Amino acid sequence: MENLFEVQAEARTDEGKGASRRLRHAGKVPAVVYGAEKEPVSIALDHNQFIRHLAEEAFYAHILTLNIGKKKEQVVLKDLQRHPANDNKIIHADFLRVDAKHEMTMTVPLHFIGEEKAVGVKAGGVVSHVMTEVEIACLPADLPEFIEVDISKLELDHAIHLSELVLPKGVSLPALSHGQEEHLEEGERSAYDQAVVNIHMPRVHSVDDEAEDAEGDEEATEE
Repeated sequence: MENLFEVQAEARTDEGKGASRRLRHAGKVPAVVYGAEKEPVSIALDHNQFIRHLAEEAFYAHILTLNIGKKKEQVVLKDLQRHPANDNKIIHADFLRVDAKHEMTMTVPLHFIGEEKAVGVKAGGVVSHVMTEVEIACLPADLPEFIEVDISKLELDHAIHLSELVLPKGVSLPALSHGQEEHLEEGERSAYDQAVVNIHMPRVHSVDDEAEDAEGDEEATEE
Protein backbone atom coordinates (compact mmCIF):
# COMPACT_ATOMS: atom_id res chain seq x y z
CA MET A 1 0.00 0.00 0.00
CA GLU A 2 1.34 3.43 -0.94
CA ASN A 3 2.38 5.77 1.86
CA LEU A 4 -0.63 7.99 2.62
CA PHE A 5 1.55 11.02 3.27
CA GLU A 6 3.87 10.69 0.28
CA VAL A 7 2.66 12.22 -2.96
CA GLN A 8 4.31 11.43 -6.28
CA ALA A 9 4.58 14.36 -8.70
CA GLU A 10 6.42 15.47 -11.79
CA ALA A 11 7.66 18.94 -12.67
CA ARG A 12 6.03 20.70 -15.63
CA THR A 13 7.15 23.67 -17.67
CA ASP A 14 4.12 24.23 -19.87
CA GLU A 15 1.55 26.51 -18.25
CA GLY A 16 -1.72 28.18 -19.16
CA LYS A 17 -5.30 26.98 -19.62
CA GLY A 18 -4.48 24.93 -22.70
CA ALA A 19 -1.65 23.06 -20.98
CA SER A 20 -3.81 22.39 -17.89
CA ARG A 21 -6.61 21.09 -20.10
CA ARG A 22 -4.24 18.68 -21.83
CA LEU A 23 -2.98 17.43 -18.46
CA ARG A 24 -6.50 16.72 -17.25
CA HIS A 25 -7.33 14.84 -20.43
CA ALA A 26 -4.23 12.71 -19.78
CA GLY A 27 -5.42 11.81 -16.26
CA LYS A 28 -3.22 14.35 -14.49
CA VAL A 29 -3.93 17.13 -11.98
CA PRO A 30 -2.13 20.47 -12.49
CA ALA A 31 -0.79 21.81 -9.19
CA VAL A 32 1.65 24.33 -7.77
CA VAL A 33 4.07 24.33 -4.81
CA TYR A 34 4.89 27.67 -3.18
CA GLY A 35 6.07 29.28 0.05
CA ALA A 36 9.17 29.22 2.29
CA GLU A 37 10.58 32.19 0.34
CA LYS A 38 11.24 30.00 -2.70
CA GLU A 39 10.02 30.29 -6.25
CA PRO A 40 6.70 28.56 -7.02
CA VAL A 41 7.03 25.29 -8.91
CA SER A 42 4.40 23.94 -11.29
CA ILE A 43 3.81 20.19 -10.99
CA ALA A 44 1.46 17.47 -12.18
CA LEU A 45 -0.08 14.64 -10.12
CA ASP A 46 -1.64 11.36 -11.14
CA HIS A 47 -5.39 11.97 -10.72
CA ASN A 48 -6.35 8.47 -9.54
CA GLN A 49 -3.53 8.27 -6.97
CA PHE A 50 -4.40 11.74 -5.69
CA ILE A 51 -8.08 10.81 -5.29
CA ARG A 52 -7.05 7.85 -3.12
CA HIS A 53 -5.06 10.21 -0.87
CA LEU A 54 -8.00 12.61 -0.61
CA ALA A 55 -10.29 9.82 0.58
CA GLU A 56 -8.42 9.86 3.92
CA GLU A 57 -9.35 12.68 6.32
CA ALA A 58 -5.85 12.79 7.84
CA PHE A 59 -4.39 13.78 4.48
CA TYR A 60 -5.87 17.28 4.74
CA ALA A 61 -4.17 18.18 8.04
CA HIS A 62 -0.82 16.46 7.93
CA ILE A 63 2.72 17.25 6.80
CA LEU A 64 3.14 15.61 3.39
CA THR A 65 6.24 14.55 1.51
CA LEU A 66 5.98 15.67 -2.08
CA ASN A 67 8.30 13.68 -4.34
CA ILE A 68 9.09 15.72 -7.45
CA GLY A 69 11.40 13.43 -9.38
CA LYS A 70 14.36 12.89 -7.05
CA LYS A 71 13.61 16.00 -5.00
CA LYS A 72 11.52 15.91 -1.81
CA GLU A 73 9.50 18.81 -0.39
CA GLN A 74 7.74 18.98 2.99
CA VAL A 75 4.33 20.51 2.30
CA VAL A 76 0.72 20.76 3.35
CA LEU A 77 -2.31 20.75 1.09
CA LYS A 78 -3.41 24.38 1.15
CA ASP A 79 -6.13 24.57 -1.47
CA LEU A 80 -8.12 22.22 -3.64
CA GLN A 81 -10.34 22.97 -6.61
CA ARG A 82 -12.92 20.33 -7.50
CA HIS A 83 -15.10 20.15 -10.58
CA PRO A 84 -18.40 21.99 -9.80
CA ALA A 85 -20.48 19.04 -11.00
CA ASN A 86 -18.26 16.19 -9.78
CA ASP A 87 -16.49 16.15 -6.40
CA ASN A 88 -14.37 13.20 -7.53
CA LYS A 89 -12.79 15.21 -10.31
CA ILE A 90 -9.92 17.45 -9.18
CA ILE A 91 -9.22 20.55 -11.25
CA HIS A 92 -6.21 22.01 -9.40
CA ALA A 93 -4.28 21.75 -6.13
CA ASP A 94 -2.03 24.12 -4.17
CA PHE A 95 0.70 22.88 -1.81
CA LEU A 96 2.43 25.12 0.72
CA ARG A 97 6.03 24.40 1.72
CA VAL A 98 6.47 24.20 5.48
CA ASP A 99 9.26 25.74 7.50
CA ALA A 100 9.88 24.10 10.88
CA LYS A 101 10.66 27.51 12.43
CA HIS A 102 7.67 29.44 11.06
CA GLU A 103 4.07 29.30 12.24
CA MET A 104 1.48 28.25 9.71
CA THR A 105 -2.32 28.46 9.48
CA MET A 106 -4.38 25.42 8.54
CA THR A 107 -8.00 24.29 8.63
CA VAL A 108 -8.51 21.07 10.59
CA PRO A 109 -11.68 19.03 11.23
CA LEU A 110 -13.58 18.97 14.52
CA HIS A 111 -14.34 15.57 16.04
CA PHE A 112 -17.33 15.61 18.39
CA ILE A 113 -17.52 13.05 21.19
CA GLY A 114 -20.01 12.37 24.00
CA GLU A 115 -23.11 13.23 21.97
CA GLU A 116 -25.22 10.23 23.04
CA LYS A 117 -24.68 10.92 26.74
CA ALA A 118 -24.81 14.72 26.54
CA VAL A 119 -26.85 16.31 29.34
CA GLY A 120 -28.90 18.36 26.87
CA VAL A 121 -29.65 15.35 24.68
CA LYS A 122 -30.93 13.38 27.67
CA ALA A 123 -33.23 16.34 28.38
CA GLY A 124 -34.76 15.96 24.93
CA GLY A 125 -32.57 18.30 22.92
CA VAL A 126 -30.84 17.79 19.59
CA VAL A 127 -27.23 18.55 18.73
CA SER A 128 -26.50 21.17 16.09
CA HIS A 129 -22.96 21.31 14.67
CA VAL A 130 -22.45 24.96 13.81
CA MET A 131 -18.87 24.25 12.66
CA THR A 132 -17.29 21.07 11.34
CA GLU A 133 -13.76 22.49 10.97
CA VAL A 134 -11.72 25.33 12.41
CA GLU A 135 -8.72 27.42 11.36
CA ILE A 136 -5.68 27.02 13.63
CA ALA A 137 -2.17 28.44 13.82
CA CYS A 138 0.87 26.45 14.95
CA LEU A 139 4.36 25.31 14.05
CA PRO A 140 4.48 22.37 11.61
CA ALA A 141 5.60 19.99 14.36
CA ASP A 142 2.49 20.84 16.42
CA LEU A 143 -0.06 20.37 13.61
CA PRO A 144 -2.95 18.18 14.89
CA GLU A 145 -5.00 15.99 12.55
CA PHE A 146 -8.20 17.17 14.28
CA ILE A 147 -9.54 19.03 17.33
CA GLU A 148 -11.65 16.96 19.71
CA VAL A 149 -14.80 18.54 21.19
CA ASP A 150 -16.37 16.77 24.19
CA ILE A 151 -20.05 17.74 24.50
CA SER A 152 -21.05 15.18 27.13
CA LYS A 153 -21.58 17.94 29.74
CA LEU A 154 -23.30 20.39 27.38
CA GLU A 155 -26.73 21.37 28.71
CA LEU A 156 -29.94 22.20 26.88
CA ASP A 157 -29.94 25.67 25.24
CA HIS A 158 -26.21 26.01 25.78
CA ALA A 159 -23.31 26.10 23.34
CA ILE A 160 -19.57 25.52 23.22
CA HIS A 161 -17.68 28.47 21.73
CA LEU A 162 -14.27 28.75 20.12
CA SER A 163 -12.72 30.08 23.34
CA GLU A 164 -13.87 26.92 25.16
CA LEU A 165 -12.17 24.45 22.84
CA VAL A 166 -9.37 22.40 24.41
CA LEU A 167 -6.43 22.97 22.09
CA PRO A 168 -3.26 20.86 21.86
CA LYS A 169 -0.03 22.43 23.04
CA GLY A 170 1.33 25.03 20.65
CA VAL A 171 -1.98 25.52 18.82
CA SER A 172 -3.98 28.77 18.76
CA LEU A 173 -7.08 30.10 16.99
CA PRO A 174 -6.49 33.13 14.72
CA ALA A 175 -10.18 34.11 15.01
CA LEU A 176 -9.78 34.83 18.72
CA SER A 177 -6.73 37.01 18.16
CA HIS A 178 -8.94 39.37 16.13
CA GLY A 179 -11.22 39.82 19.10
CA GLN A 180 -8.45 40.91 21.46
CA GLU A 181 -8.86 44.52 20.32
CA GLU A 182 -12.56 44.63 21.28
CA HIS A 183 -13.66 46.25 24.52
CA LEU A 184 -15.85 43.71 26.28
CA GLU A 185 -17.98 44.08 29.36
CA GLU A 186 -17.78 41.36 32.01
CA GLY A 187 -19.46 38.19 30.74
CA GLU A 188 -19.71 39.53 27.18
CA ARG A 189 -18.32 37.47 24.31
CA SER A 190 -16.29 38.73 21.38
CA ALA A 191 -18.07 38.75 18.04
CA TYR A 192 -15.27 36.47 16.84
CA ASP A 193 -15.91 33.92 19.60
CA GLN A 194 -18.43 31.97 17.57
CA ALA A 195 -20.45 28.97 18.70
CA VAL A 196 -19.08 25.62 17.55
CA VAL A 197 -21.90 23.34 18.66
CA ASN A 198 -25.14 23.74 20.62
CA ILE A 199 -28.06 21.71 21.95
CA HIS A 200 -31.62 22.93 21.59
CA MET A 201 -35.14 21.56 21.66
CA PRO A 202 -36.39 20.36 18.28
CA ARG A 203 -38.89 22.72 16.69
CA VAL A 204 -42.36 21.19 16.69
CA HIS A 205 -44.28 21.91 13.51
CA SER A 206 -47.82 22.45 14.83
CA VAL A 207 -51.15 22.13 13.01
CA ASP A 208 -51.51 25.94 13.15
CA ASP A 209 -48.12 26.32 11.44
CA GLU A 210 -49.24 23.95 8.67
CA ALA A 211 -52.47 25.92 8.21
CA GLU A 212 -50.53 29.19 7.93
CA ASP A 213 -48.19 27.61 5.36
CA ALA A 214 -51.17 26.38 3.35
CA GLU A 215 -52.79 29.85 3.45
CA GLY A 216 -49.56 31.41 2.25
CA ASP A 217 -49.37 28.97 -0.64
CA GLU A 218 -52.98 29.73 -1.65
CA GLU A 219 -52.37 33.50 -1.57
CA ALA A 220 -49.21 33.10 -3.66
CA THR A 221 -51.18 31.03 -6.21
CA GLU A 222 -53.95 33.67 -6.47
CA GLU A 223 -51.36 36.38 -7.10
